[in-house]
Amino acid sequence: MSAIHQFVPVLEPSAVGTHTLRLQALLRAHGIPSEIFASVLHPKMRNNGHRYQEYGRNIPASPDDTLIYQLATGSELVDFLLGRPERLVVNYHNITPSSFFALWEPHFASGLNLGRKQMRELGKRAVLGITPSAFNEDELHGAGYAQTEVIPFLFDSKEFSVNVDTDLLAQLQQEKTNGGTDILFVGRISPNKCQHDIIAAFAAYRRLYDPNARLRLIGSSSSSRYHEALQKFTTSLKIEHAITFAGSVPQSALVAYYETADVFLCLSEHEGFCVPLLEAMHHQLPIVAYRSSAIPETLSEAGLLLSSKTPVLVAATLDRVQKDPSLRDAMDTAGLQRLRNFHLPDIHAQMLSALERARTGNT
Repeated sequence: MSAIHQFVPVLEPSAVGTHTLRLQALLRAHGIPSEIFASVLHPKMRNNGHRYQEYGRNIPASPDDTLIYQLATGSELVDFLLGRPERLVVNYHNITPSSFFALWEPHFASGLNLGRKQMRELGKRAVLGITPSAFNEDELHGAGYAQTEVIPFLFDSKEFSVNVDTDLLAQLQQEKTNGGTDILFVGRISPNKCQHDIIAAFAAYRRLYDPNARLRLIGSSSSSRYHEALQKFTTSLKIEHAITFAGSVPQSALVAYYETADVFLCLSEHEGFCVPLLEAMHHQLPIVAYRSSAIPETLSEAGLLLSSKTPVLVAATLDRVQKDPSLRDAMDTAGLQRLRNFHLPDIHAQMLSALERARTGNT
């Protein structure tokens, strides 16, 4: 059987990295040879992939192979792939508009601009564009992709909660005995994810409703300057003692944070899908989110969507969620119902069918 190989700019512990590994496992489970190639291999994933230059050298290449490019930023990989004869499929995760990074990280902004340019170049060669949201699909159509398909992120709820960091869980539970609401957001420290708006709303919530509330911000940093500005902001508001910047954490620790949170707050202005929304649904965590980009599509009726991020409005919404048991119960039920739309076996079947059509030229 011809191979289906994946190429990704950076293979790292992230949403894109997890998706790439799960797709490889799916392909191999169906007897399809599949390797992962990257420009950069994170130390924790060094054994999961190869440098892209090995394809066609140490690892045989065949004209019958199908190559999947995991697109989320600009990369030298694109020139390599455009010069190859194999079928090309683009799995588009979204590219953050460079305007979010222009003032914070100009070099990173340049990489995002390159990514959007390359997205259009790839569209001339790709036989299919796969993406997890209709929001992203519109971008692919605008970039000239003739054939596209919306296939949700490969989210495995069972795998997500297999292990929990029991020590951290006990610590977080102990902190809850002193009272106070635990508010959670999971996502990279990044200007487009607008942690500054979360902090402002949290400060208003503490001042107006719950002076003992705590905020947990989980995720690695995409901008050291933005991260530093957030920390200075918390100090200026005199709430640094109530906010945890946990950074990138193991999955077992992430589960502990979800299990002890009271509400998930997302005020991001640009998301191509937003996997943490599914994680919050899985943990039956009420979700309050800002209506932007792909968030309404992913969340649907499973949370409260706000059209404004005014701190007082967000704070009032958090207070209502906390004080209205019937609303919380309804949100829990809606979240579990919404999660059924991301039933992994169904997504597996959809992905395999799309790749088979790409492989046989029936897109």
